[in-house]
Amino acid sequence: MEDEKIAIQVKNLEKAYKLYNKSSDRLKETLGLGRKKRHTEHYALKGVDLTIHQGETVGIIGTNGSGKSTILKIITGVLNPTGGEVTVNGRISALLELGAGFNMEYNGIENIYLNGTMIGFSEKEIDEKMNDILGFADIGEYVYQPVKTYSSGMFVRLAFAVAINIEPEILIVDEALSVGDVFFQAKCYHKFEEFKSMGKTIVFVSHDLSSISKYCDRVVLLNQGVKLGEGEPKEMIDAYKQVLVGQYPGNLDEGERLLDDEQIREAAAGRAGTVDHSDANVNPDLLEYGSKKAVITEYFITDHNDKRSSAILKGDSFHIHMKVEMAEDIAAPVFAFTIKDIKGTEITGTNTMFEKTFLESVKAGDTKEIIFTQEMNLQGGEYLLSLGVTGYEGDDFTVYHRLYDVLNLTVISDKDTVGFYDMNSTIEII
Repeated sequence: MEDEKIAIQVKNLEKAYKLYNKSSDRLKETLGLGRKKRHTEHYALKGVDLTIHQGETVGIIGTNGSGKSTILKIITGVLNPTGGEVTVNGRISALLELGAGFNMEYNGIENIYLNGTMIGFSEKEIDEKMNDILGFADIGEYVYQPVKTYSSGMFVRLAFAVAINIEPEILIVDEALSVGDVFFQAKCYHKFEEFKSMGKTIVFVSHDLSSISKYCDRVVLLNQGVKLGEGEPKEMIDAYKQVLVGQYPGNLDEGERLLDDEQIREAAAGRAGTVDHSDANVNPDLLEYGSKKAVITEYFITDHNDKRSSAILKGDSFHIHMKVEMAEDIAAPVFAFTIKDIKGTEITGTNTMFEKTFLESVKAGDTKEIIFTQEMNLQGGEYLLSLGVTGYEGDDFTVYHRLYDVLNLTVISDKDTVGFYDMNSTIEII
């Protein structure tokens, strides 16, 4: 009886790829030339167990290369596992690669029938859903034009509308809700709420931690192909933040690393890849300038638990750290930070002159560590942090060192109000 309540059961799931040093090794091994093993096996997933019950909304989070998309593709049958078992009870609609089954020469209507048939619906069932699909996509007369003429936005809207209006028993979503304009995203999330209220099962992969926090009943954390844990959204998001900075006790050692996304693509093409070790939270295109009489040598963000993290929960305190080394004597340096939205609008910021906390001179060779502590009241979303050291030389304002948009800052929220920040209102109704 208990098994009837299980929507998805994954046991000891593994996905391995063969990596070759050169393409000729792949050919020789395929042709059976010699008994020598010419490949090395690397795992995108290793020993993953997962049980999802009917009616649950389960989120899967993890860094790039953790195996999130791989496990979804195996559950939906797009990929075959190397080992383990997958059992699915119920009809699945998958939002993995939107429009992957579309014929670019067909018009929108024809593609709706094509996709619906591929999912397993009859023409009569698709007819009954047609008005809902067209209303959700809302692309007007373009639905009668070949999809090769669509903008990327229209293409995504139609693909999403087909997948989400088929009314599956299990909905699989991989980053799809980040597409389209804000109104279309709101419509998609409203559909999510409908699905939840109808007792549908949803499996949701996303880097949008605010959505994970808001919509998921339970969250599974993957890292380098291994399940690190599962539990309440807040608990797993906190663990994920530790993974991001290498402080999670379950992190794999360098020698035990599994495949990252790039290596998986390389493996599929029969080539061994290289790993990019750059910090994903530092902007590679940051703007840097100044006289360098003072230089910002280190900068990072910590959360309320003093853990390094670029993801902060709304309502929590957090700290912005910067270390500055003085190349010359400076009469009164001013240390500052600014937070912008992704459109470049300055939202907030402060400096040591505004706060009247440091009005002293410094000597060449001095090092100062500055920590700005504040409460996070911005709405959930993505922001950019800029840092600076400035001052006045006589009456002239001088920039010693500025780092524009140097760090990404993610605010995780399950309650957003209007505008840029939350006034934390209390409401009394008499």
